[in-house]
Amino acid sequence: MAEEYLNTHNADLLLSAANKSHYPQDNLPEVALAGRSNVGKSSFINTLLGRKNLARTSSKPGKTQLLNFYNIDDKLRFVDVPGYGYAKVSKAERAKWGKMIEEYLSSRENLRVVVSLVDFRHDPSADDIQMYEFLKYYEIPVIVVATKADKIPRGKWNKHESAIKKKLNFEKSDHFIIFSSVDRTGLDESWDTILSEL
Repeated sequence: MAEEYLNTHNADLLLSAANKSHYPQDNLPEVALAGRSNVGKSSFINTLLGRKNLARTSSKPGKTQLLNFYNIDDKLRFVDVPGYGYAKVSKAERAKWGKMIEEYLSSRENLRVVVSLVDFRHDPSADDIQMYEFLKYYEIPVIVVATKADKIPRGKWNKHESAIKKKLNFEKSDHFIIFSSVDRTGLDESWDTILSEL
């Protein structure tokens, strides 16, 4: 359990960064969280940290426009990466985000693992597939978390999991976690898997 290792409630937003020069300068391990704008990333962060609204959930997807660094008990950081695949953002803006995300993921020495969130209800999008391929290319450890599991009857979980893995060309050595912020399915497994990568 995460609680034995760190006080997950002792968490706050440390800073928001647009580029390397703004990143925290220390050697704390970082866990990046990436996913589509409406995949439930903020809910995932809040559920893991036992907080209602540390990461702000928004009815307007695409609100996170910087890398948000969350300090957790001075032992590790979550880095909330801007949500991708949101249509109402201009091409130029999307390109800027892409560059910012790529710079962080490919060059940050503190980064230990990326939690790549996908929507359990649907096949992965082209952006989800691209993100997974990018992480494999740079040999960055990845945990795929399938959110909104409470919206799928349990009897159909295997079918949805197989479909997602097939689409991603998922490697067996990676972790796949079925998660719901509503009923906290996958909460302990998420923490155990994240901590095992630090």
